[in-house]
Amino acid sequence: MSSHPSDSSDATLPAADTASIKRRLGARSVVMVGLMGCGKSTIGRRLALRLDIPFVDADDEIERSAQKTIPEIFADHGEAYFRDGERRVISRLLRSGPQVLATGGGAYMNPETRAAIRASGIAIWLRAELPVLMRRVMKRDNRPLLRVADPEAVMRGLMEKRYPVYSEADLVVESREVPHEAIVDEIVSLLDGHPLLGG
Repeated sequence: MSSHPSDSSDATLPAADTASIKRRLGARSVVMVGLMGCGKSTIGRRLALRLDIPFVDADDEIERSAQKTIPEIFADHGEAYFRDGERRVISRLLRSGPQVLATGGGAYMNPETRAAIRASGIAIWLRAELPVLMRRVMKRDNRPLLRVADPEAVMRGLMEKRYPVYSEADLVVESREVPHEAIVDEIVSLLDGHPLLGG
C-alpha cells in the first residue's frame, strides 16, 4: 500500500499537526494498552513513525533485562515474578520519553503502573472484539496465558476482568480489520484535539 495516498481527502494529517502533537507531548509518552492481539506493537510502530518519536515495546525490554523470553520467565518464575519485573521496566521506560510505548496486556492492571502512565504519558486503549483478537492471537504460539485447552474462554475471562480497567485510558480506539494507517490517522486526530495536550 502506498504511503502517499492519491486521494487528498483521505490523506494523512499535515506534518504541522503531527509536529504540534510532538511539541505538546514534551517528555510524555504515548502508551498503548489493551489485550494481546489488539495491535499495540503494530499500530504503535506506525504511530511512532508518524509522530517522529521512538517506538519501544515493553515486552522486548523485559526479555532483554531478564535475558529470557516471556514464556521462559512465566515457566521458570511464574506470573507474579513477571508482573513485578514488568512494573519496574515500564516505570524506567516512562522516565525516558517521549516515545510510543507498547505495554503487555496485563501491565495496565497494576495500579502503580496506571499511576505512572497517568503521570508521564497518555494512555490509548486499542479495544477489540473477541473474534478479532482470537483470529490474531491463534496465529502464533507465544502467549503463555493461552496455552490451555480452551484459549477462547481464557480470552473472554480476560476481557471481562480487564476491559473495565482499560476503560480508564485517556483515549479509546477500536482495533478492527481496516488498514493500519486508518487507525493511526484516528489516533493522531484524537491526540491533536485532546485536552491533555493543551492548545
